[in-house]
Amino acid sequence: MIDLEAVSEVTGLSESTIQSLIRADEFPKPRKASARRSCWLLREIEEWAESRPVSDLLPPPNTAIGGRNGKPKSRNVPMTQDALTD
Repeated sequence: MIDLEAVSEVTGLSESTIQSLIRADEFPKPRKASARRSCWLLREIEEWAESRPVSDLLPPPNTAIGGRNGKPKSRNVPMTQDALTD
C-alpha cells in the first residue's frame, strides 16, 4: 500500500489533481489502512495507469530536462564551506 505522496510520484500527477480525479470518480479510491490512514494498492494505480489512452502527441520542446533554452536549469543550492574549499 502506498500513500498520497507516493501515488503522486508514481503517476507524475500532483496531489491536488489526484484528489480532483477521485472526486470526479476518475481515479481509484483509497482504502482504509487504519482508522486514521488511507492508502492505495500499487496494483490498482498501475491498472489505472495502463487503462489510460495512449497519447499520439509528443511533449512540447520546452519540457525537456534542460528547460526552455536547452541549458541546464539552475539549482539554488546554498554553497557550504566544504564545497568552497574543495
